Amino acid sequence: QVQLVESGGGLVQAGGSLRLSCAVSGSIFSSTTMNWFRQAPAKQRELVAAITGGGSTNYADSVKGRFTISRDNAKNTVYLQMNSLKPEDTAVYYCNAVRLQGSFTYNAWGQGTQVTVSS
Repeated sequence: QVQLVESGGGLVQAGGSLRLSCAVSGSIFSSTTMNWFRQAPAKQRELVAAITGGGSTNYADSVKGRFTISRDNAKNTVYLQMNSLKPEDTAVYYCNAVRLQGSFTYNAWGQGTQVTVSS
């Protein structure tokens, strides 16, 4: 069973930084695409950043230049470094692990971590 545990959320002032971590167990991590989503109150969940097993990255336009996704395959962990935070970044952030090839496939989610940015 693939399990994801997020950490690193909290309260920060606008302009500040936070780093989220997501530790993954039970997966073939090196060939897993890792995503960070977020969901603000009364809004749909949206993709914030993604990183493939090969290290290719993709970002939502709203976070480009401010957020950086990275992974440490030795630690089975993905990170989201968030700089220059804005009040509109306030949301619950979810880690997502996807592997669709081969015989061991999964699409797993973490429990979410709250990020609150005060103005």
